Amino acid sequence: MSNVPAELKYSKEHEWLRKEADGTYTVGITEHAQELLGDMVFVDLPEVGATVEAGADCAVAESVKAASDIYAPISGEIVAVNEELNDSPGTGQQRPVYRRLDLQDQSQRRSAGCRAAGCRRV
Repeated sequence: MSNVPAELKYSKEHEWLRKEADGTYTVGITEHAQELLGDMVFVDLPEVGATVEAGADCAVAESVKAASDIYAPISGEIVAVNEELNDSPGTGQQRPVYRRLDLQDQSQRRSAGCRAAGCRRV
């Protein structure tokens, strides 16, 4: 059974969102999505400084089984990405509990952003 941390909000597309202490948000794909994809071989990350819209694709995770778009659960500017994934795409799968593709997104709609994108707690 997948681990479901209480501090995360989830989208129906299997992304998760966590608000950080500095007001940014960290976005990732769920453990379930990673299990479905299998071993990651390539991750196409957005550029730092890029603006993303809620619901739009912002990254691609490619595995031995398939390529899958990763959608932005909220709108905002990308302020950081997990550069380790460029050299070692499987890195996101080696972290227990918070298996993730790190994208930090400065929300333009802080309180309404998650509701607009359909995030929810499970």
